[in-house]
Amino acid sequence: MIDVLVCAWRAALNCLHPRVLLWCLLPLLLAGGATFALGWLYWESAVAAVRDTLEAWAMVDALLRWLDSIGAGSLRMMLAPLIVLALALPVVVIASLLAVAWLMTPVLTTMVARRRFPGLERRHGAAWWQGVLWSLACATAALLALGLSLPLWLVPPLAFVLPPLIWGWLTCRVFAFDVLADHASADERRLVLVTQRWPLLAMGLVCGLLGAAPALLWAAGAASLIFAPLLIVVAVALYTLVFAFSALWFAHFALGALARLRSHEADERSAAAEPKVEAAHPPPALQGLPAP
Repeated sequence: MIDVLVCAWRAALNCLHPRVLLWCLLPLLLAGGATFALGWLYWESAVAAVRDTLEAWAMVDALLRWLDSIGAGSLRMMLAPLIVLALALPVVVIASLLAVAWLMTPVLTTMVARRRFPGLERRHGAAWWQGVLWSLACATAALLALGLSLPLWLVPPLAFVLPPLIWGWLTCRVFAFDVLADHASADERRLVLVTQRWPLLAMGLVCGLLGAAPALLWAAGAASLIFAPLLIVVAVALYTLVFAFSALWFAHFALGALARLRSHEADERSAAAEPKVEAAHPPPALQGLPAP
C-alpha cells in the first residue's frame, strides 16, 4: 500500500511537467474537438428526437402531462436533454480514455522508464495493435455492463457505486496492459497482472472515483444543459487530466513491479548457479591432491 501511495505522489508530480501538459493537448483537441462538433451539429436534433419519442409513449406522455398539471413544466423540459446527456457521457468518457491510452500512454511510460528504470529491458510482449484490440474489447465490455446495470441505478446507493466500479475496472484493464506492453514479455505481463491484481484494482477504483468528478459540471441544473455542448468539452479536458494521471500512476507501479520481478528472478538464477561454481573450483586444500 505504501508503494501504491508513493507511486500516486510521483504521478501527481509528473502531471505538472510541461511535457505531460503539452501531450494532454493532443487527445483534448481530438476527442474534445469531435465532441464539440457533434454536440454543436446534433444536440438540438437529438433532444427533439428524444422528446418526440417520449411523447409517443402513452405512459410517459401521461407522466409528462401530470408534471404540467402540478406546475413542474420545467422538469418536463429538462427530461429529454438529461436523457441525451446520460447517453452521451459514457461515450465521452470512453473516447477520452482511449485517446489517452493510444496517444499518451506510450510516451508517458517511456518517460517514467527513463527516469526511474533506465536499465529496464524492453521485451515487447505485445504489439500496438494488440493493445488497441484489448482496449476496444474492454471498452465494449464496460458499455455492456453499464447498459445491463441501468435498472439497478434506480436503487439510490447503487447509482453512486456501480459507475465508478465499472470505470475503475476499465481503467485498470486498459492502462495496466498498455504500460507493460512494451517493456514486459507476455509471460511477465500476465504474472504481474496476477500477482498485483488487488493493488491494480484499487488504483483503478480510485481513478474511477476521480473520473466521476467532472459530473459536478452538471450540478447547475437547467443552466448547464443550455451550455451542454461547451461543458462537454470542459468535461473532456478534465477526463484527459484524470486519465493522464492514471496512466502515470499505473506506469510507476507496474514498471516497479516488473523491475522487482526481474531482480527476484536474477537472484534465483544466481543462487542456483552458486553450487556449480563451487564444484568447478575445489577448495585450495584439495587442489594439490592427485586425481582419483
